[in-house]
Amino acid sequence: MIESVAAVTPSNRALVDGEVYVPGLPVEDVTQKYGVAPDDVAKLASAENPHGASPLALKAVAEAQSRLSLYPDWTAKTLRAAIGEKYGFDPEGVVCGSGETEVISMLIRAFAKPDEPVLMHSPCFPLYRIYSHCEGRRPVFSPMGKDFDPQVDHYIDVMRRVNPKIAFMTNPHNPSGRLMSESEVRRICEAANSDTLLALDEAYVHYSSAQFGMDLLREYDNLIVLRTFSKAFGLAGLRVGFGISNNPDIIRPLRLIKPTWNMGQMQIAGGIAGLNDDAHVARAVATIQEMRPYVTSGVDKVDGFRAVPGSEANFFLTEILNPELDSTRVFNELLKRGVIVKDGSDIPELGSRYLRVDVNLKKHMDRFLWALADIKA
Repeated sequence: MIESVAAVTPSNRALVDGEVYVPGLPVEDVTQKYGVAPDDVAKLASAENPHGASPLALKAVAEAQSRLSLYPDWTAKTLRAAIGEKYGFDPEGVVCGSGETEVISMLIRAFAKPDEPVLMHSPCFPLYRIYSHCEGRRPVFSPMGKDFDPQVDHYIDVMRRVNPKIAFMTNPHNPSGRLMSESEVRRICEAANSDTLLALDEAYVHYSSAQFGMDLLREYDNLIVLRTFSKAFGLAGLRVGFGISNNPDIIRPLRLIKPTWNMGQMQIAGGIAGLNDDAHVARAVATIQEMRPYVTSGVDKVDGFRAVPGSEANFFLTEILNPELDSTRVFNELLKRGVIVKDGSDIPELGSRYLRVDVNLKKHMDRFLWALADIKA
C-alpha cells in the first residue's frame, strides 16, 4: 500500500489561485432567474455583432460539414491566404488562432521568458495580464489619465525604463473605447527598442476611425497586428482570430508554438467567407456609429450617471456618479430589468465606479436607458 504520494504542482502560483477571466453572462441566466423573455434581454457585455453572424460565413460553415472527417491544413493555409490577399501581405506573415485570445497567449509564451516584463495599459484587456501571470511573465502597467486618456508620453517613459519584451497597444482601447492616433502609435513604435515586440490589438478597429495599423507593418519589423472575427464579422462562437506581420521571424515561432490543429474545417471555411462579407461588416459598423451617440447622450441625461466620452469601439464606459451606488449593485439591478452589462469590479484596474456597456440595436439601447433610470439609490 502506498502511504504517501508526492504532490503534483503547477509551474507557478498563478495556475493555482490566479485571476480568472469573467465573461459576459449569457441570456439564459437572466431568463431563468428573472423570467425576462429571451428576445427582451439586452445582452450588452460581450461586444457581439448586433446583426449576428455573417450570412456568407453561415453558408460556408454548413458546406464545410462534409469535410469534418478530414484533418485541415495544420497552418490554416487557405485562411492565411485569404487574409494575406485581403490586406496585401504574404500569407507566410499570418498566423491563425482559435480566437485572437489564443494568438495573445502564443505571443506571451513565444517572446517573453519567465519573469521578463510585458507592458500594457491600466486598465487593460484582462487576458494580457492573466496570460502573463499564468506563463510566469511579469505584467508592467502604464496608467491611463482622466477619462482614460492613454497618456502616451508616460507609456513611452515606462517602456524605456523597463524595456519590455512585449508591449501591448489596444486600439481602440478595451474597456474604454479610447483611441490612440496614428501619430501616437508611431511615437511608441519609434521609441521602442528593436528587441521589443509591439503588439497592436485591433479587435474593435472596424468601428473606429483608426484604419492605419496594417500600413504600419511595412515600416516596423518588430510590429504585429492582432485581429478577431468575433466582432464586426459576427463569428464569436466560431473562434477565429489572427496575427499579421511583415516580418516572418515574428510569425515562424508562433506557428511552431501553437497547437498543431488549432483551426478546424468550419473555422477555416467560415473565416474565409466572413472575411469577405463586406456588406455585413458595413451594416454592423453603421448601426454602431448611429447608436453610439444616441445611447451615450441618453446616459448623460440620467441622474447619477455619466458616459465616459471618446469611445470609438462598439462599447463605452458608464461612470457611476451617485456615491450610494457601486458597479456591482447597479449590475445586479440591471439584470433584474433584463439588461446584461460588464461589472467594472470584474476588471481589477477599472474598479467599482464603472460599467462597460455594449452599443447595440436601438431597442436594446432603450431598454438599458430605461433600466438605468429606474434604479434608485
